[in-house]
Amino acid sequence: MTATAQAKEGVILLHGLARTSASMEKMKAALTESGYVVANLDYPSRTAAIRKLAEDTISAALQSYSLRDCTRIHFVTHSLGGILVRAYFSEHTDPRLGRVVMLGPPNRGSEVVDKLKSWTLFQKLNGPAGSELGTEPDSTPNQLGAVDFELGVIAGDRSINWINSFYIPGKDDGKVSVERTQVEGMTDHIVIHATHPYLMKNKNVIRQTLAFLSTGKFEHETD
Repeated sequence: MTATAQAKEGVILLHGLARTSASMEKMKAALTESGYVVANLDYPSRTAAIRKLAEDTISAALQSYSLRDCTRIHFVTHSLGGILVRAYFSEHTDPRLGRVVMLGPPNRGSEVVDKLKSWTLFQKLNGPAGSELGTEPDSTPNQLGAVDFELGVIAGDRSINWINSFYIPGKDDGKVSVERTQVEGMTDHIVIHATHPYLMKNKNVIRQTLAFLSTGKFEHETD
C-alpha cells in the first residue's frame, strides 16, 4: 500500500458468536502492520437477533471517528460476524464499502444448530442469534440471498470437536461444513487446514486475508 492508501483504507473486524474483540487481535496486528486503519469491534453477540445486531453494530462502526478519513472500508469477519455483514448490506448501501473476507461463515447455516437449538443450554450460551443459524430454508442466512459486494470466503477443514462434526456431512471445521460456508455471488473461496475457533489466528488465513483485501483474490496453489 502507498502512504496515501494507508491513510484512506480502513478495515472493520467483527468477531464470532460468544467471542470478543480479543479473538481478532492477531488479525488486527497484521492488518495494522500492512497499513490499514483497523476498527476491532466488540458487540454483544448473545443479546439480540441477527438483524438488530447488524444494525446497531455496523451502523455505529461506519460512523466511527477512527474511520472518518477512510474513503474505502473493508470487513474481515469470523463466523456470525459475516452474517451480520450480509444482513446489514441486504438493507443498506455505503459508497465506501470495499472488500469483505469471511472466516468460517455459516452462510447456509449449520447442522449443529439444527440439532442443538432447542436445547435450553444452547439458547443460554448463544442467545437469539445462535438459534437463527440453522440450515432450514427460512433460517436467517438462507433468507439473505446472494451477496453483491466483493467477497472472499475462507473455510476450515480441521475439527477438534468430533461431537459437532458427527452432525455435519462432508469436511468441516467443527462448526460449519466447507460446503455451507459458500454463498451465491461470492468472488473467491479457499479452504485452509484450520479449526473454526482459531481461523482468525492462523498464519495462512491471515496471509490469504491480506491477499484478498489487496488484490480481490486468494493465492491459490494453481495461480
